[in-house]
Amino acid sequence: MTNSDQLVLDKKNIDTILVLDFGSQYTQLIARRIRELDVFSIILPWDISKERILEINPTGIILSGGPESVTNKNTPRIPEIIFDLDIPILGICYGMQTLAEQFGGQVTASTTKEFGHASITLEQASILFDGFDAGSLVDVWMSHGDHVSSLPDQFLLIASTPSAPIAAMAHSKKPIYALQFHPEVTHTKEGSAVLENFVFKICNCQAQWKMGNLIEQRIHDIKERVGDHKVLLGLSGGVDSSVTAMLLDRAIGKNLICMFVDNGLLRKNEAEEVEDLFREKMDLNLLVVDAKKIFHRHLKGVSDSEQKRKVIGRTFIDIFDNESAKLKDDIKFLAQGTIYPDVIESSGSESKEARVIKSHHNVGGLPDDMKMELVEPLRDLFKDEVRKMGAELGLPLEMLNRHPFPGPGLGVRILGEITPEKVITLQNADAIFIEELIKADLYHQVSQAFCAYLPVKSVGVVGDERRYADVIAIRAVETVDFMTATWAKLPYDFLGHVSNRIVNEVEEISRVVYDISSKPPATIEWE
Repeated sequence: MTNSDQLVLDKKNIDTILVLDFGSQYTQLIARRIRELDVFSIILPWDISKERILEINPTGIILSGGPESVTNKNTPRIPEIIFDLDIPILGICYGMQTLAEQFGGQVTASTTKEFGHASITLEQASILFDGFDAGSLVDVWMSHGDHVSSLPDQFLLIASTPSAPIAAMAHSKKPIYALQFHPEVTHTKEGSAVLENFVFKICNCQAQWKMGNLIEQRIHDIKERVGDHKVLLGLSGGVDSSVTAMLLDRAIGKNLICMFVDNGLLRKNEAEEVEDLFREKMDLNLLVVDAKKIFHRHLKGVSDSEQKRKVIGRTFIDIFDNESAKLKDDIKFLAQGTIYPDVIESSGSESKEARVIKSHHNVGGLPDDMKMELVEPLRDLFKDEVRKMGAELGLPLEMLNRHPFPGPGLGVRILGEITPEKVITLQNADAIFIEELIKADLYHQVSQAFCAYLPVKSVGVVGDERRYADVIAIRAVETVDFMTATWAKLPYDFLGHVSNRIVNEVEEISRVVYDISSKPPATIEWE
C-alpha cells in the first residue's frame, strides 16, 4: 500500500491542503502541522498529474523544501496547472526558490549555507504575518544553501535577514506567498501562527479533520484491503506496533495474530513485560518466538550500521515467513508499526528527490522476495499523532507514554559488532539510566532517553585498581515530532549520579559521556 493509497477520502465536504513534496526531510511536518489545526492535509510528489490535482480539488497548496538547487539544470519545478487553479499557494525554502524563478525572479547559490536559528525582520504588513508588527524580529529556523536574490515582477518583499535579503515575499495581486525559512519545525517559535494564518485567513479552511475521522478511515481501509484474510503483526511492545495492534484488532478482531520475536536486542526484562501486557492484560492472540541465537548468529562479524539494519530486517522477515508457515491458517499479510519518520529517513516517501539518512529495518531492510504483503496503517503519521490515536483506542497510559525504542533494538545502540556480552552490558547500563530518570521525575520531561555502547576503551580507576574498559554514552532529547530534537539539559548532579552508578555497577564500563548533539545535524539514535 503506497502513501497515496492510504487515505481514500470523500473530499466533497472537507477542505484539503495539498503539500507538494520536493524532497525535504521536513515535508511531513508540514502536513502534521496542518492536521494539528484540524484541517486535512495530504502529501504528493511535486510531479503529480493534472488529473490527480483536480481530483483532490485542494483548498490550498504548500510547496515543500528540498535538497536540489534551482540554479542547476533538470531540477524540480512547480506544475503549471497549479497557477491556473486560482487558489492560495505557499512556497517554503526550495518551494520559494522555484516559485521565484518560475515568475521571473533570480535565485543565487550562496557562498555560505545557513542552517539553524535566525531572526527575520518584517519589512511590511502581510496577512501571512497577521498579528505581527512591521519592523519586529521573528525567530525562525533556516536550512538552505541558495536564496532569492531578485524579486519577481509583482512580488513584494515581506521579510529579510542579513544572509537572505528576501526571506519572505508575496504576490501583489494573487494569493501567492513564499518563505525562505521553515515554519513547520518547532524551532520556528511562531511557525504555527504563520501556518494558521495561511490555512484559515488566506485559504478560508474549516476545521473539520479529527483523530476520530482518521481512526474510522484506517479501519475502513484495513477491512477493504485485508478482507477475511489473517494478518500477522510484528509486535515489538513499543508504542507504534502496540497502536497498530489495537487498530487491527478493531478492524479484523480474531483474524489478527501478533508475533513477538525476542531478538536478543531488547531492553532488560522487556520480553517478559510485553508478554504479560499483551497476552494477559489485553487478551490478544500472541505468539512468542525466542530467536536470540538466530539473530546473534546472523550479526556475527557485522559492524557497519547500514548492514546491521539490513541483516536485522531480513532476519525478522525470515522468521515471520518461517513461523507463519507453521500456522494452520494461510497468512497473506504482514503488519508493521512503521511511522513516517522511519520512511522519511529511509527515503521511502513517494518523492524521488529525498535523500537517505539511514535505512529503517522496516523500510530499507525488507527483501524484495518477501512472501507476505505489507499492511502499515501508521505509515504517514508522526509519533505524537500515533500517541493520540492510541489514547482514543484505549491503550494503557504506561504504554502510550513509554519512550520510543527502535525496531532494530539495541542493535543500533551498540556501535560496531554486536555480541551477547555487549548486549547484557548495555541492558544493565540503560536500565540504571531509565530507573534514575523515573526516580528523579525526569522520565516524562524528556522525549527519549537511552544509553549507547561505544567501541572505545578508556582507562579508569575503580577502588585502587586500574580498569581498562568500555565507554557508555547517555542520550536524552526533547522533541515534539522526532524530526527535530534538542538535547535535554539534565541537572549536573543527576548526570553525575547516573555516571557513578553505571561505572560502579557495570564492571565492563570505565567511563560515561553525555551526548549534547541536537537533531539536526545529528540523528537521535547513534546508528
